[in-house]
Amino acid sequence: MASEEHSKIIAEIETLPSGGITYKKINGREYAYYQWRENGKQHSRRAKDDELELLTKQIERRKELQNQLKVTEINIAETSKPAHQFHCAVRIGNELDRFVKPVAKWAKRECYQQLHDYIYGDIPDRVYILYGLRRTGKTTLIRQLISEMNTEMKSKTVFIQIQDSRTLDDVNRDLKYLETNGYQYVFIDEVTLLNDFIEGAALFSDVFAASGMKIVLSGTDSLGFMFTEDEELYDRCIMSHTTFIPYREFESVLGIVGIDDYIRYGGTMSLGGKHYNDASMIFATKKSTDKYVDSAIARNIQHSLKNYQYEGHFRSLRELYEKNELTNAINRIVEDINHRFTLEVLTRDFKSNDLRISAKNLRKDREEPTDILDRIDIASVNGTLKSLLEIRDKAEQSVEIQDAHRFEIKEYLDLLDLTVEIESRWMSDYNRKETRTTFSQPGMRYSQAEALIKSLMQDEKFRDMSLEERKRVTDRILDEIKGRMMEDIVLLETKLSKKSCEVFRLQFAIGEFDMVVFNPEEGNCEIYEIKHSMEVVPEQCKHLLDEQKCKDTEFRYGTITGKYVIYRGQTTSLKDVVENATEDMTYVNVEEYLKSLSTV
Repeated sequence: MASEEHSKIIAEIETLPSGGITYKKINGREYAYYQWRENGKQHSRRAKDDELELLTKQIERRKELQNQLKVTEINIAETSKPAHQFHCAVRIGNELDRFVKPVAKWAKRECYQQLHDYIYGDIPDRVYILYGLRRTGKTTLIRQLISEMNTEMKSKTVFIQIQDSRTLDDVNRDLKYLETNGYQYVFIDEVTLLNDFIEGAALFSDVFAASGMKIVLSGTDSLGFMFTEDEELYDRCIMSHTTFIPYREFESVLGIVGIDDYIRYGGTMSLGGKHYNDASMIFATKKSTDKYVDSAIARNIQHSLKNYQYEGHFRSLRELYEKNELTNAINRIVEDINHRFTLEVLTRDFKSNDLRISAKNLRKDREEPTDILDRIDIASVNGTLKSLLEIRDKAEQSVEIQDAHRFEIKEYLDLLDLTVEIESRWMSDYNRKETRTTFSQPGMRYSQAEALIKSLMQDEKFRDMSLEERKRVTDRILDEIKGRMMEDIVLLETKLSKKSCEVFRLQFAIGEFDMVVFNPEEGNCEIYEIKHSMEVVPEQCKHLLDEQKCKDTEFRYGTITGKYVIYRGQTTSLKDVVENATEDMTYVNVEEYLKSLSTV
């Protein structure tokens, strides 16, 4: 209101004459003169009798308005001063409105409903923790929720951003003021940046949530929240993890359709909702991927360990941390975590599994077999690849990696929801069970696969090939990598969705089922092949149609209720595509299959 009055006064002043009236006596007679300053120069003219009265009134009105203007400016200055000097970065009122408005129409992640139920539901004495790695939608979820509040609720809502220099005491003082002034809905972002958060987090539940405030804590330090739940908050918090983004959400939130795009970029959300492009994605380049691994994963772990139990939880990793080699160890595991997670991964000189597998597959290509990957300079390629991936060999590590390091790093990666174990079983040996580690952010893996292609392109023999042949080989390598990754994605999301079932790969003496979904309660199973192909080819389902394999499977895992090939083409049946097919088989589109799963 004061601002509006201020504008009106200024507008009226601009219509009135400046300066003043003076009088001079000439030959005994008094004359009125109007004087004013313009462009730095003094001007004067005689004021005629018929205009003098009006001119005098206008000048007096201008002076009166100028005095009013000074008063309103003082009032504006007073009202613009904060009623409280906050210790943290606080958004309320109009500033909060401006903060939440840009994301109001963006598509929402599925965990939004849980956050909504907490804010609007009757859930006393508990805080809500929204945690996950960077760029997985935490702050956006909060902004979306606030944007949909009515005016009354929003007037009682505050968003607090924590900076590195703040302490729990700073937050406590701000919350006391906000509570006294009627604020009920408090969202605190990056709360784990508080060095004393893990040890003192009970403040939020025991003091403020207990008094009726709804407290939402969010942050990227996932491990710190896990420690906090175990040490301080116990059963006084609701945990919601955003790190894992299944294909279904990748498509519905970002508006991108296709398993190959999910393989290439999956794992984070873009900045602009459906405004999706390569440059906005974390995993668009090797450089951006490395930066993400370093800042979002390695530093996440290090920050939590530093602040937990007064640095007493580093255990075997302390020496790696102090020698600045913990980040390198985590990077090395992330690169090779596709199917190998043993001590050898951390200690052997780096070699690319993708390169060896691709060489084997290219030799066996049915249409155009080639041994090009056997003829290139493998040592040179591996050296180039090692340089590209910035991974140290054992000889370059000042701290020798031990078995304890492997177990502890793996433990933290599991807690971050980055790694999930998929079991492999052998029909010939019931007691033999192994696991392979899948990675929940596929874009990270694919970025490193592209680094492999760059290293191949620098090999002398490879460059001697024709452009057409080079492209065919590189496309084949990438297709093999995508096929392996698509298989991991299907297994991972199926396992997370079908919690009452056992999901595993089943190995035979010759051949395998890419996926078995066994329901022990119902005593039945489903068997699957997973192919990156878009074509229906009878050879793809030869193992599924093998009578002996199916008989052995039913003996151990009950009646086979379905046989499926998951691939990139349209959902159809074998008999609809292949004439004279002796047995039918369902081909399921991979995107449709993944969207049918629920991992919430």
